[in-house]
Amino acid sequence: MALDKLMELKGVSKSFRSADGAPRLVLDDVDFSLAEGEIVALLGKSGSGKSTLLRIMAGLIPADAGAVSYRGRGVHGPASGIAMVFQSFALFPWLTVQQNVELGLEAQGVRPAEREARADAMLHLMGLAGFGGALPRELSGGMRQRVGIARALVTNPDVLLMDEAFSALDVLTGETLRDDILALWDSSRIPTKGILIVSHNIEEAVMMADRIIILSSGPGRISTEFQVDLVRPRVADSVEARALIDEVYGLMTMRPQAGAVATSTPATHPGYRLPEADVTHIEGVLALLADEPFNGRADLPKLAEETELSDEELFPTYEALSLLGFAQVEKGDIALTPLGQRYAEAEQPLRHDIFGQQLLTHVPLAARIRQQLEEEPTGTVSEAPFIELLEEFLEKEEASRVMEIAVEWGRYGEVYEYDFHTGRLKLPDQEEE
Repeated sequence: MALDKLMELKGVSKSFRSADGAPRLVLDDVDFSLAEGEIVALLGKSGSGKSTLLRIMAGLIPADAGAVSYRGRGVHGPASGIAMVFQSFALFPWLTVQQNVELGLEAQGVRPAEREARADAMLHLMGLAGFGGALPRELSGGMRQRVGIARALVTNPDVLLMDEAFSALDVLTGETLRDDILALWDSSRIPTKGILIVSHNIEEAVMMADRIIILSSGPGRISTEFQVDLVRPRVADSVEARALIDEVYGLMTMRPQAGAVATSTPATHPGYRLPEADVTHIEGVLALLADEPFNGRADLPKLAEETELSDEELFPTYEALSLLGFAQVEKGDIALTPLGQRYAEAEQPLRHDIFGQQLLTHVPLAARIRQQLEEEPTGTVSEAPFIELLEEFLEKEEASRVMEIAVEWGRYGEVYEYDFHTGRLKLPDQEEE
């Protein structure tokens, strides 16, 4: 089996520096292999290190510990047999489609005539024949991503790494492009021997992958790994596919066992990484849950269909509902708590009161802000000390994002107010001196 391995990671760890210079562990002791002839999907919540892992495999950034190998040789920089497709298309806007596709071949020193012939053939294969002279701005999002995939495949890579390659597209365009890639793969019309897909979309992973790996968060570790034994092409509405989608939802929403991730920041700590859930999504999901046909309890995939929100948007919402005590998530189902039911049925003023009470009870950062406001004679404080606190545990950008969430939730719960221009928090109805 070892001879069939295209890539192998052993004990890979990666840290980034926090604002105070302390290392923040993003990936920890990851063991992974990609074999010939398989498509692997990598799932995980935001902050689990999925994209970081992909960039380490592509040789774009180094691991801090552990080893990465491609066909038995260490990866210490970009390798000619590994290609990557990015979520943002990453095309050069001043180059034509043909020139963008030829870039990788030019970097490999391929002669112009051969570059042109290979690029023409790949554009034809990707359904882009006749668009070689177009500029990226003339193309739709789906066609631009086809160019990105053509640029990766034209170099004949053994390994294709896809980082959220379909997430920037609308649902129909993403499904069409996904199906086209699978058709090329299953018919062996592309030279690639193995594909690794990073995704937020559970259905996408189930429809494409031979194996699914789920990363835990804070730091990223492989928590679950299993084979997908469904024959392609797969039908999303089949009993087998729906059962597997339900199973993955259950695994993705499972709470870690106590002590399982000793290095992560617990929810009881002010530096906890709050889920990126806005209040409108929290209220929208609560309203849907409380109403027919769910009547307080729902299967997560069915709820996702009803909300028409992506998994990337819904998972933080589920976490927020659980954190605030409005719902419980278990084994792929979500159920309102009695408080959640009361909240859904309440008039708006009472909702604000309940939200504020739950915020102060369950979100230590909000409770600390409120406490310091009450202790300050002026009733106002700067946001700076709270951001500095968060930066002890999070990267600078992430710390700012968490502070923004705490501000939004605190405003909605009428726990405190915030002045964007001065960067100061204050008690409700408190005049700043």
